[in-house]
Amino acid sequence: MRNNSLAPALATAALLIVYVAAVILQAGGDPLALARIGTRFSQGDPQGSEGYDGQFVVYIARDPMPESVVSRLDVPAYRYQRILLPMLARAFAWGDADGIPWVLAVLGVLTQSLGTWVVAVLLKRWGVNPWYALVYGLWVGFVLAARLDLPEPLAYGLVAAGFLAIVDERHLLAWLLMGLALFAKEAVLPFAAALGLVYLWQREWRRVVGLGLAAGLPYGLFQLWLWRVFGASGLGSGGAYATAFEWAPFMGLLRVGYYDLPLLLAYLVVFGPSIILPTIWGLVAASRRAIKGEVNLWTLGLILEALSVAALPFSTFAEPGGLLRYSCGLLLAVLLFASRYNLWRPLRYAPLWLAMNAVLWAG
Repeated sequence: MRNNSLAPALATAALLIVYVAAVILQAGGDPLALARIGTRFSQGDPQGSEGYDGQFVVYIARDPMPESVVSRLDVPAYRYQRILLPMLARAFAWGDADGIPWVLAVLGVLTQSLGTWVVAVLLKRWGVNPWYALVYGLWVGFVLAARLDLPEPLAYGLVAAGFLAIVDERHLLAWLLMGLALFAKEAVLPFAAALGLVYLWQREWRRVVGLGLAAGLPYGLFQLWLWRVFGASGLGSGGAYATAFEWAPFMGLLRVGYYDLPLLLAYLVVFGPSIILPTIWGLVAASRRAIKGEVNLWTLGLILEALSVAALPFSTFAEPGGLLRYSCGLLLAVLLFASRYNLWRPLRYAPLWLAMNAVLWAG
C-alpha cells in the first residue's frame, strides 16, 4: 500500500464520507444541512438568516433559469458563473429538487477523492511517496467545501487532471479540463494563466491558440453573457459585502488589525504558519527557479497562486472559511512544486497542514 496511488484517495473518501454523513445525521437526515440554507434568500426575508455560499449552488441547480433564480442570489453574476457544479448536480439528479442535495453531497466526496488520486499519480511519477497526496485530500479548505456543497473539490480536481494531461503530453485534454475548471470556480484562473504564459515563453503559438479556443474563448463568451443577463461580469472579489483586491501584499490581513488587533494576532498564530509563510516561501522559491530559466507550469503556477493569496481582500481574510477555501490552490501549487523538484524539507513539513482541521472542531 505504500506506493499505491489509489490508497490516499480511498482514505480521503472514507474520512469525508464519515464527516459528511455525520453532519447529515445530526440534522435528522436532511442533506440540505450541508448547504446551510438561509431564510433571507430562500424565503425572501430581508431580516432573515443569511445562510452560506452552498445555498446558491442548490438554488441554481434546482432552477437554473436566470430570471427566476436571480432573486435568490446575493451577487447574481458572481454566483452564476460557477455553473458547472449546479448543472452536474441537476443532471445526475434528473432535475429532481429533492435529489439534488444528495447528489451534491456525493459529488463533494467523489470529486475530492478523484482529485486526490490524480495528485497521488503525479507524485508517484516524480518519485515522491503518493501518500503525500493525503495532504491535498484532507486540507481543511477542501474538507469545508465538501461539507458545505461548494465547488473547490471539483474545480481543483479538474486542474490536477489537466496537469496530469500536460505531463502525458495530452494538451487538448488539458485545455478542455482547464476550461471546465474555470466554469467550476474562477479562483483557478492563476493556473490557467500560468499555462498560457508557459506556452508564450516557449513560443508554442499553436498551443497558445489552442488553449485560448478551448478554454479562454468559451469562458470569455460566458462572462459576456453574464454581463448581458445580469448587468455585470462574474469576476470579482466575492459575494455580498466583498471588498476589493489589495495592491500591497497582505494588506487585506493587516486591515483586520485596524478593526481588532487581538484578532489579527490570533490570525497570525493560526494562518501565519499555514498560509502566510507558505505563500512567501513559494513566491521566493519558485521565483528563484524561474529566474534561472526554469519557466514551467510548476514555477509559474506557484508564483501566480502566491501573488493571488497576497492580494486577497480584507473581506476574505475576515472570513476564515473563505480564506481556507481560497488557499486550496496555494496548497496544490506548493505540493506539486515541491514534489516536481524533490524538495524534501517542505514535503516533510507538509503533513503539518493537516493540523488545520482543528478549525473544524473549533467551529
